[in-house]
Amino acid sequence: MQKISVVRIFMTLALILTSLNLAAKDTEKVEKEGKGGLKTEIKEFIDHHLLDSHDFTLFSDKETGKHYGFSLPVILWDGGLKVFSSSKFHHGKTLAEVDGNYYKLYHSKIYKTDAEGTINYDEDHHATNAKPLDFSITKNVVSMLLIGLLMFFMFRGLAKSYKKNNGIPTGIGRFLEPLVVFVRDEIAIPNIGKKHYKKYMSFLLTTFFFIWLLNLLGMTPLAVNVTGNIAVTFGLALLTFLITNLTANKNYWGHIFWMPGVPTFMKIVLAPIELLGVFIKPFSLMIRLYANMTAGHVVIMSIIGMMFLFKSWIGSPLSFGLSFALSILELLVAALQAYIFTMLSALYFGSANEEAHH
Repeated sequence: MQKISVVRIFMTLALILTSLNLAAKDTEKVEKEGKGGLKTEIKEFIDHHLLDSHDFTLFSDKETGKHYGFSLPVILWDGGLKVFSSSKFHHGKTLAEVDGNYYKLYHSKIYKTDAEGTINYDEDHHATNAKPLDFSITKNVVSMLLIGLLMFFMFRGLAKSYKKNNGIPTGIGRFLEPLVVFVRDEIAIPNIGKKHYKKYMSFLLTTFFFIWLLNLLGMTPLAVNVTGNIAVTFGLALLTFLITNLTANKNYWGHIFWMPGVPTFMKIVLAPIELLGVFIKPFSLMIRLYANMTAGHVVIMSIIGMMFLFKSWIGSPLSFGLSFALSILELLVAALQAYIFTMLSALYFGSANEEAHH
């Protein structure tokens, strides 16, 4: 029995090594194909998923080159207001002529150019063409508006069910109520206190559900990566920063500029450090949400791309299994990141309203 087991082990190892060898040959072949190879296509697909766009493409047909979705309004300020449909760009293939000016969609950004569509570069290969101010309704903006409308109808239904049934929720309210109570009892009250938590509840609830639903939307095949956009996380962190400092009491500012119970010399030394911490806290909120969501998307899509690179009986199934497991884990991360952002915001609000103990 031991000899048979040893033989089976050696046969299994031989099959694994053979499959890995084939996978390595396939990968080497793909790398030799250059820009037109599968590896480049996978990288471009991941980049397209991470970046915002001026149209909302549901899916594309590679063979025919057709894109199925809908165009979005492009709103530019270039010596005046320029409004037109993103269909003029044809997904970056053509120029958009508006009032005698030519605009080109290049790497998800709009540049002013000539009739030939010339893009000038500097030494680092960065485009130097003039960029008009872009106030367009992009794919990320549409996604945020949709989530905002969804939240409005969800909580409107919850409020109506409370009023109609004497505080007993019905329908979707049965799902929302435990989450609302969780944010109140596990996040707001422990970090802010019963005296001040109510004035922050609307923001905390909005932040929690907004981030969570956007994270879930990012896991759909719609290629939406709103919370992986640093401009969005900057806006959320900026709101936390403004609310924290505009509602802070004297005790909060006293501990920053003139800490009680500390020698005068150390107060002078520590004051700039404490003031710097006021800006570092929201900065960490911004980077944490942005980096975690972006990394999750990149890892999952990279592993999915490995199924097409490792064309072997073991490489592709392993990549599929790993990507599936990480997708399930990403569902947890979607809620976890919403919880962490909300909890840290509540913690900052609590520190801004802390009463003096000396």
